[in-house]
Amino acid sequence: MTTTLRPTGPLQQTRDGGTSRSYEICVNSRPVGAIGLATDAAFGHTAGILDGLRVDEPDRRRGRATVAVLAAEEVLRGWGCEQVMASVPPDATAALSLLDSLGYTERSRNMDKEPPSAPPALPAGVEARPMTGAEYDVWLAAAVDSFAQIWIDRGTEPAAARAKSELSHRQNLPEGLATPDTAFHVLLHEGSAVGHVWTGRREIRPGEWAAYVYDVEVAENRRGRGFGRALMLVAERVALESGSALLGLHVFADNTPAVRLYESLGYRTTSRNFAKRLL
Repeated sequence: MTTTLRPTGPLQQTRDGGTSRSYEICVNSRPVGAIGLATDAAFGHTAGILDGLRVDEPDRRRGRATVAVLAAEEVLRGWGCEQVMASVPPDATAALSLLDSLGYTERSRNMDKEPPSAPPALPAGVEARPMTGAEYDVWLAAAVDSFAQIWIDRGTEPAAARAKSELSHRQNLPEGLATPDTAFHVLLHEGSAVGHVWTGRREIRPGEWAAYVYDVEVAENRRGRGFGRALMLVAERVALESGSALLGLHVFADNTPAVRLYESLGYRTTSRNFAKRLL
């Protein structure tokens, strides 16, 4: 039996150069599932996205999904993609096993938690204040460079990594420090700045917008002293003040100290994000 992908509609082109299309997974022309493909503007459309992979129950455990994903990768190569990405729930055992068998590696996780009912207390000698305009200008220049480098270190081509970083900051901070529903706080320990946290709003679940931690960082010479935890408590305070029922974040899977910190604070993994180079 032959497993193939059959388009269910025309190729879609976006104004920014993106491409997307939905497909039926077919066995000898018989539909047995579906998959969606798209390119990611955040990477300058050099990255493809697998979405909505589904194989009907009678045809599962027969290799249909494996062949479909491999066929999808060929389509994305034809679109000029250099990598492919997929996100799955943490308990999707079959999907996780499939991605692992095809050479995908976990890149990052999405996590969230419900803020506490009362503002958490900060450690003794620690306080937070809003970031100043001058501090923001310094932060932005460094943030664009460092975010691009994070993706370069994880195998993204420098030009695509830079494009992703610049686009991300433009989209999330269209009015800079004055962007609505955005807050930047500097953490002080005995009067000295030791770190910062950027919080805003984001759709962290389909149709559900909530508070979101975009960036948190402790000064390199002040790490290992609990200031990261204190900054996350500041984020919880911001979420409470905004009336948000959830607080979300994104963390790279290889950042083990951060993952452990978030888990200790009660964050749950809602999706695991995988990637694979298309050679």
